[in-house]
Amino acid sequence: MILILLGPPGAGKGTQAKLLARDLQVPHISTGDMFRDHKARGTELGRQVDAIMASGGLVPDDVTNSMVKDRLSRPDVAGGFILDGYPRTTAQADFLDQLLVSLGRRTDRAVSYEIAHELLVDRMSGRRSCPSCGTVYHVTANPPRKGGVCDREGAVLVQRDDDKAETVGRRLQEYEAKTAPLKRYYQERGVLTEVAGTGSPDEVLATTKRALGRS
Repeated sequence: MILILLGPPGAGKGTQAKLLARDLQVPHISTGDMFRDHKARGTELGRQVDAIMASGGLVPDDVTNSMVKDRLSRPDVAGGFILDGYPRTTAQADFLDQLLVSLGRRTDRAVSYEIAHELLVDRMSGRRSCPSCGTVYHVTANPPRKGGVCDREGAVLVQRDDDKAETVGRRLQEYEAKTAPLKRYYQERGVLTEVAGTGSPDEVLATTKRALGRS
């Protein structure tokens, strides 16, 4: 199964992608993982991304698309895969469609996680992460055992700049302008499924699997 996960920041796409990848036994592919992989391997694409991000710029479509093309050429995706964080725009979706056609494949389903704006703001502004191991907590929904300290590393938790209250609204506006049109894109192709993004991760997973006919 080739599955694309859609939804605004804070909707839980990354969590669901990991859980679905485990249950469906297919790779979870995210743009962040691809960037880190190319950087670690010292590829030309990795060097381009590193330079762009170091200057505070946004990675252009052609670079991201090239990374996706490279990733989908690997044998582990033969049985399907889950895309998380890509495509972000209809232009990227067009590229992906053409790439899949060239490989004799197609998108099976695009799942859009639906969640109220107010809950998204609470989820994002309440997130804290460990600078050592990357574990993510939430001040009310998933707090560490000791306030402000990682359970695993004992490091002081930090709040990412893009999770601060003053930037959350801007991120959601950007999503509505650039990424939300993807719902219409996949709806027109008859592969869009909407899933309520509220509840525990396991509850949302169960709802997603039912929507995919995999319960």
